[in-house]
Formats: sequence, structure tokens, C-alpha cells
Amino acid sequence: MSAYEFVDHSYDVVVVGAGGAGLRATFGLANSGLSVACVTKVFPTRSHTVAAQGGISAALGNMGQDDWRWHMYDTIKGSDWLGDQDAIEFMCKEAPAAILELEHYGLPFSRTEEGKIYQRPFGGMTTQYGTGPAAQRTCAAADRTGHAMLHTLYQQALKHEAQFFIEYFAVDLIMENGECRGVVAIDMATGKVHRFRAHMVVLATGGYGRAYFSCTSAHTCTGDGGGMVLRAGLPMQDMEFVQFHPTGIYGSGCLITEGARGEGGILRNSKGEAFMERYAPSAKNLASRDVVSRAMTIEIREGRGVGAEQDHIFLHLEHLGAKVLQEKLPGISETAKIFAGVDVTKQPIPVLPTVHYNMGGIPTNIHGEVVTLKNGNPDSVVPGLMAVGEAACVSVHGANRLGSNSLLDLVIFGREAARHCAEVVKPGKRHKPLAADAGDLAVSRIDRYRNAKGELKTSKIRLDMQRVMQNHAAVFRTGESLQEGVDKLDKVIDSFGSVSVSDRGLVWNTDLVETLELDNLLGQAAATISSALNRKESRGAHAREDFPNRDDANWMKHTLSWVDGRGKVTLDTRPVHMYTLTDDVEVVPPKARVY
Repeated sequence: MSAYEFVDHSYDVVVVGAGGAGLRATFGLANSGLSVACVTKVFPTRSHTVAAQGGISAALGNMGQDDWRWHMYDTIKGSDWLGDQDAIEFMCKEAPAAILELEHYGLPFSRTEEGKIYQRPFGGMTTQYGTGPAAQRTCAAADRTGHAMLHTLYQQALKHEAQFFIEYFAVDLIMENGECRGVVAIDMATGKVHRFRAHMVVLATGGYGRAYFSCTSAHTCTGDGGGMVLRAGLPMQDMEFVQFHPTGIYGSGCLITEGARGEGGILRNSKGEAFMERYAPSAKNLASRDVVSRAMTIEIREGRGVGAEQDHIFLHLEHLGAKVLQEKLPGISETAKIFAGVDVTKQPIPVLPTVHYNMGGIPTNIHGEVVTLKNGNPDSVVPGLMAVGEAACVSVHGANRLGSNSLLDLVIFGREAARHCAEVVKPGKRHKPLAADAGDLAVSRIDRYRNAKGELKTSKIRLDMQRVMQNHAAVFRTGESLQEGVDKLDKVIDSFGSVSVSDRGLVWNTDLVETLELDNLLGQAAATISSALNRKESRGAHAREDFPNRDDANWMKHTLSWVDGRGKVTLDTRPVHMYTLTDDVEVVPPKARVY
């Protein structure tokens, strides 16, 4: 028996996180007859999926010819050939059926005049294996697709009577002899510590965008699943690949969807030039995100930025007309007014590349099972542990994610995780007793921070970390800047030992939660910058000015990173899956990536 008094729960499956992936897994599990608990630190409809704007990709062909094989080709090319082709095949092939499921569950997609789901063009999405025109493949609910999806999935989860533990902060996994037995969480309202015992734990905790100073991520995006995995002694994968979205609002970081350019928006520099024609003659403003972000950065570097400081770019939408903007981009129009003071019918939006998405994450197979390098086997499974969504790295995004593939990733792999659990977990199966000290490490960690009385505030250490990442692991990187960043981050991590958590006489307070979140962020920041220093090539979102070319001979492989309690990083690699899942499609061999 543990020395600590826990509130204990037992379920067939526990899902941590209630965004798109977590909710799709939760209701799928409940629908299959398994008992499921969803543990979430925010109310489900406040999860960050609610902020997704532009849409979800699937080769429905509602607005022109399309094929899932073309979608697969575009995704492989977009990934700069670091994506696993079996996983990409699985996602793209399953996409149309998954979208129609969402429609039947009640997602209010925008419609064509014929009543079909409306689809808009998005960056990097083409037809005829890249030789045809842009594909209209992104299914949209105006520019609030994530909002519509999250509400639809939450309603389905409630309909299927899934159990929710809302405003519970997941602290650590319960691991025994290499197997995950459950998770420890705190009820933030009372401060009580709960143990959730399960035959399978599904991590759907999202990305860690808040490791950077300027990002489109909510303040809740602190990589809690990745932090738990690293503390369990398991690796993360491809952490060097961090996507900068080309169009974050200058000064605030709020996202302006790629759908704005899909509807005809144009990026212009201080000379009024539509400069993307120079960098991507065919795709122009709808080139892949890494290509557009680098082009914007070059324009600013070379003195063609706009504004008093010449440090951003203008996104023009006014030529689209008020009717199109109101029908297709109402949320963007409102956001630009609030955060930039701009009337999009008359003025351009000031934008700047901003951290948006983590291609890296917890390594998994296509079923969502967490894999590791145990005994040298790159595909060995960690019993009892799964991960889905942005927290995971399947890898369908490789070195660069195509816009509108993220919502698809959530739905496809949340759905598949539920299906696989139903196959391997028997409803109501008895749980083995937990070890006598199960959960005690999590409690000692909570108490350590709760009683921390150092001289540095959590907010100060967090800001130091964010500035190091923003300055040394950004759109363009060099070995020198990355090494300097590694050294500076080491000092930031050391300073975390002097953290002070305020004691306001409350059972629980936000300062303690933010300190636990910062612990998660620091480990993943270390993995990111060390992995970037190690990868001596440019691929996708990872652009090394000292190694400007892609090097398939030496670097066409995934990076695995382990981070110990002192922030020291150990690296290894695993091969990219250059094979398909079925004979329905052929492997796409590497070639030059141009748009």
C-alpha cells in the first residue's frame, strides 16, 4: 500500500486530453463497449483543436477531380520524404470515410450549391501527382472548422456516456516493468491526487508550442504527454521539426488560416510585389508552409519588409470583396479587427511566420501504440501505452506538415486507436494489483514543486526558455546558433532548481500547475534544440544555413531523443518506412522538392 492516500479509479482505457484526437478516441472507445475515462486539464470544448480554422483534408472530389493517391503523394512530398509511407497511405486512404462519418455525426460543413461538402485549396495540395492544378481537398466549416469538429465530437462522447474528469492535470504515467498501468492526475479544484488504473492509456495531450516566445498555440499547449513519456525513460521522435505558420498576426501570434490564401489572399512586400512568384512559380501563395515561411523571412532580411521596422509582411484580402470575406472567412475578419485593428475589406493584415505545430512527438505505429528502440528493435511496442494527435509522431508529417492534414491526423488516428483498443482490450477485464509504491514518484514531484522556495519565478524561467528557443532554433538555423542555444538552455534548465512557487494558502494554485507544465516544456525544448544541432542537413521545416541541401544518403532517418532529469539529451535514429501498407499504391522515391 502506498504511503500516500490516493483517490483510485479503474477503467478499461484512460484517455488523457480532450482535443480532436482525444475526443474521437474517447467516443469510439465508449461506443465499442469499453469503460473509458477522459482526463482533461481544460473543458473539452476549450481544447486547442477549437482554434483550428481552415479545414480537414480528404480526397472527396466534390469540387474537381481528386484521388487519395494524389493526396498521399502530396503528403510524402510535403514531408520532404521523412514521413513513413505506410502511415501516410493509411491516413489518406481512410480520409474520405472518416470525413463522411463526421458529417453523419453532425459536423456542419459549409456546402456547395449542390449540397456537397465545400472544399477549398490549401498549400501543397495538388492533382495528378503534382503535375496538375491545385486540389480543392480541404473540407471546411467556414473558417471555424476546428470549433465545429470539437463540439461535434464532444456531443458524440456525451451521447455514448463516456466519463469525463474535467480540470484534472495529468502528472505522470504509472509504469511497472516497462508496462504502462495507468496515470496519476490532480483534481485542480481540490488538490486531491487521483490514480487512474487502466489496461491502456491513450495520450492525446497536444503539442508543446509554448516552448517558444511567439506561437499560435494556446497557453495550455505545454506538451504534457511528452513530458510524462520522457520521465518514463522513453524517447521522443523528430523533435527538430517545428513548423512556423507563415501568417501569424504581427505582434500577437494569432493565426490567420492558410484558407485565407486558399480563397485568393496574396502576400506582398514593401514594394507591393507578390513575391511568392519568385520562390514558388507554380504554387505561389499556396506553396508548402516551410517554403512560404522561409520566403517571407528572406524578404524581411533583404530589406523588403513592411512597417516602421520593416520586420513583417502584408497579407492582402481586400480584393476578395466583402461578400466572400463574410461567407468564407468571417472568423478571420473578426480576428484581424481585434488583434491587428484592421478592416480586411480595406486594409492588409500584418503577418509574420510564427511557431504553429510540432511534427515531432511520441513515436507510434499506425494503431497509435507507442514504439521504442527496446533491444535494438525500432518497432517494439510499449505495453499499455498509446499516443495520438499532435502529441504523437506516426510519422505522417515527416519534416513538414501540409495544412489541413492535422485535423485529419486527429480523426484518423483517434479513430484507429479506439478500434485497436476494442480489438486488444476485453471489456471489464480484471486489473492486476498495482505495485505498493505506484504513484508515489508523481506525488513526490508535486510536493517538490508545491514547496519550492527558490529565488526565481516560474514565469521568469519560462520566458528565458522561450527566448532561447525563439532566437536559436527558429526558421533559419546554423550550427553556431544552435550550439549557443544548447549552452544557454542548459543554464535555464539548471536554474529550474531555484524555482519559487507562490504559496497563497490555497490547496491548489495556478503557479504550481504552470511549474509542472514548465517541467514538461523544458525537456522537450532540450530534445528539440539538441536534435536540430545533430541533424546536419536542411529538410522540411529544419533549415540549416550551414548545410543548405537535403542529404538523403546520411539523414533520411528519424531522430530519437531521450532526456534525463537533468536535461541531458541522448540521441539515436530509426529508419524511415520506405514501403507502403498495401499493393494499392507504389512507394514514392525521393526527388527534388519544388513548388
